[in-house]
Amino acid sequence: MSGTPYTPPIGEDRGSMFDYGDYDDTRGQGLVTFAGVMIMIAAVLNILYGIAAIDKANFFTHNARYVFGDLQTWGWFLVAFGVLQFFAALAIWRGTSWARWFGVACASANAILQTLWIPAYPVLAMTILTLDIVAIYGLLAYGGRRAAAKRLEASQKGGAPS
Repeated sequence: MSGTPYTPPIGEDRGSMFDYGDYDDTRGQGLVTFAGVMIMIAAVLNILYGIAAIDKANFFTHNARYVFGDLQTWGWFLVAFGVLQFFAALAIWRGTSWARWFGVACASANAILQTLWIPAYPVLAMTILTLDIVAIYGLLAYGGRRAAAKRLEASQKGGAPS
């Protein structure tokens, strides 16, 4: 038995449905898409938590003291931040050039927000904090490769002889 994995041969006409020669994800599409999904999940959670805080739901501690404002002020802040995260995720999926940095800013702000919630919800806050860090890594490491790969594909399609 050989130690190398089986790779089916590709025909001479390159008509095979699977091209295993291009298996490496040079654009980092997986981590960038994952970052967009994580930011979207954080957006939905922040909007729901914000609505619960505005409505003074029993989900939060009633006699808590806040550094600034009250529970409703914090709720409006969460709703506004959730809407920003929602648009950041959409921009990341669209692949716009500024979306990478906007997504990093939103994920970083959410990571800071999660560290503030560690005393109240330790497991949830640490889990979301870890996902924010992975999303930031995905956007910083691979976010620019997507745009470069799109430019390369466009130049190859435009410059290829007919």
